[in-house]
Amino acid sequence: MFILKRQDVEISSFQHPTKEQKIPILSYQGQTFRLLSVFSASQEEEARALWRELTDNRGKACVLLEEPDRFSVWGKIRLDMSKTAPVASPTSTPTAFVQASVLILQALYEDVEDLMGSKQAKQFEQDITTLGSQWKLPQAGSPQAVHALLQLDPFAGQLPAWQENHLNFLLKELHQLGKAYFGLSNFEARTLEAIDELPSPERTTFLNWLKRS
Repeated sequence: MFILKRQDVEISSFQHPTKEQKIPILSYQGQTFRLLSVFSASQEEEARALWRELTDNRGKACVLLEEPDRFSVWGKIRLDMSKTAPVASPTSTPTAFVQASVLILQALYEDVEDLMGSKQAKQFEQDITTLGSQWKLPQAGSPQAVHALLQLDPFAGQLPAWQENHLNFLLKELHQLGKAYFGLSNFEARTLEAIDELPSPERTTFLNWLKRS
């Protein structure tokens, strides 16, 4: 939507209503935006890739802010003044992040099946169903949904409606499951090879987000 310089905008903050933290808010021409992601000065390509993903592919109103020492991406919000806190759109998760998470889930399942057999693969599928049901993970709360997810083509099929909190939870739990199934073996590097299917900018952006989160 916009590529702006620091002098073009006003940045303030709001007190979160339930947490001891300030929420950065960017104002531009009467519109307000909430900080989504920050990149170093050397990560211009990744910042632009995320901004284009949100604006071009997902139709979101976003600002790419260029500063001398960093780049940052901001998503448009409305302000609920009764709670003095911004309310962000719940659909701003980049498509590439969901695709990467599906690929990681599928790769871990395939490793279990290839190395341990169909019985353990079935148990892994049940483990994912249990987690999805307990934590209300969209499109992962029933055996049928999980089975469909494991067969999904993330580049052609309908992606699950996962937000960033869903991805954080899922990837954390997948890491715990991986350790439970594979012990101390180095399964992480093998599993992460699955996201090589993503285009390079999106893959780099996802890996940077993964490190930060």
